Amino acid sequence: MKDKFSLRAFQYSYGKDEQCLEAVKRLRFPDEMECPKCKRVAKFYKVTDRTSYACNFCGHHIYPLAGTIFEKSTTPLSYWFFAMYLMTQTRSGTSAKQLERMLGVTYKTAWRMFKQIRMLMAQSPSLLDGIVEIDETFMGGKGKNKAYVPNFNEIPKEVVMGIVKRKGEAYFKHIPNTGKWTLLQQIKEHVDPTARVMTDEYGSYAHLPKFGYQHDSVNHSRGTYVLGDVHNNTVEGFWSILKRGVYGVYRVISKKYLQSYVDEYAHRYNHRGDKNMFDSLFKQVAEVKLLRLPLA
Repeated sequence: MKDKFSLRAFQYSYGKDEQCLEAVKRLRFPDEMECPKCKRVAKFYKVTDRTSYACNFCGHHIYPLAGTIFEKSTTPLSYWFFAMYLMTQTRSGTSAKQLERMLGVTYKTAWRMFKQIRMLMAQSPSLLDGIVEIDETFMGGKGKNKAYVPNFNEIPKEVVMGIVKRKGEAYFKHIPNTGKWTLLQQIKEHVDPTARVMTDEYGSYAHLPKFGYQHDSVNHSRGTYVLGDVHNNTVEGFWSILKRGVYGVYRVISKKYLQSYVDEYAHRYNHRGDKNMFDSLFKQVAEVKLLRLPLA
């Protein structure tokens, strides 16, 4: 059984702002490095009452938080770490309202914190091979499975496409429609031509063999969901997690931010086997460079 990163363990490691700052410093800078100013291999020591470290030779300052989601934020760094911890501890997600209550911050601050943490969760998938399941689902709006509605009193649904390597990584994308070329473009970008692709009976997928893909399908409209090893159960399982979380926790998500919420659920899915999902997310702090961010 995997060791769990308990709340108690988290608070022991990251319960204070100083601990969090030191963790970011260790992540972004080695213990000894060449000073950008004096060019000597130096050690950098914490500057009292500042979020910077100074070269032991020339006193030049480095700022571990610069260019990260924490830069210029007036919110305590330990609050940011706690928000990141929360986002990695549940399959369904945590609302900004819940974070507001737990930290005693404003709703606006809690919402912005989660928004910026989701930037760390943006997907960067490799080309998926092997057995790959593909499906699409509809989110929000009114009516049944409609990305377009002729009645102006109705709100159209948004389409999310899922591409999942069975027992492996997955990619999920908010797309404008379910048209043939929209779907095929995503498949060509994210699925290896050697993959064996499995879908439902939707007509747009019938063109896959023309692009060199081996294609198998199950006809859901006829009540067929599994045919030997051909099924879409893996990707459909993700839809259940996504919709249960979105409708149960967040209630309503705007079209503008739908992809960032999809990224959040995709991140947890793709790191489900990690011993410590918080560490996987924290490492992204050094990978994702953000320059101009609203204060939180």
